[in-house]
Amino acid sequence: MEENDLNLVKRARNGDRAAFNDLVERYQRRLYSVCFGILRNQDDAMDMVQETFIRAYRNLDRFEGNSSFYTWAYRIARNVCIDHIRKAKRHREVDYDDTWSGHQEASEQHSLLPSRLDIDPARVASRKELAAQLEKALDTLSPKHREILLLREIEGMAYADIAALLEISIGTVMSRLFFARKNMQQALAEYVGRDAAPEKSAES
Repeated sequence: MEENDLNLVKRARNGDRAAFNDLVERYQRRLYSVCFGILRNQDDAMDMVQETFIRAYRNLDRFEGNSSFYTWAYRIARNVCIDHIRKAKRHREVDYDDTWSGHQEASEQHSLLPSRLDIDPARVASRKELAAQLEKALDTLSPKHREILLLREIEGMAYADIAALLEISIGTVMSRLFFARKNMQQALAEYVGRDAAPEKSAES
């Protein structure tokens, strides 16, 4: 039976590096998905995962156990990614009004659910092609919208859990998710429409 996170944290606080390594092994893949989802760059994502665990190790005394270790580490990962974007000056304009819309392994394991975006996989040429188009469409989203979509569709988190994690209201979660899906549909419209467009009538 796997040792629970709280016990591993307690051991790590007492200098047991093996215990912290267990936490790293347990959550590094999920945190990589978080960082990759925000940064869209494999090398940057791996660097930020390392930075996340460095900060987590240095601040273990601040982990109170009120939330799961993953939730705590997720917030650290999110912050280091935002810091990285700011320092690199690679962030783009995003819509801060949530009521308005203005690694191969990662692609295979963490692809979006086409059904949630009203996409019929049967209409597209291949699953690989669809995955590539989904990745491109994700790049068109603002960081906030991309994050909310990944948490809901990839992590499968409930609305209340997302709200608690991001410290926003459920209404804001629903609004961001609505526009994230809408923007994804728009980004994929030309691609999907290519196969879904009805044939012209002989009378037209």
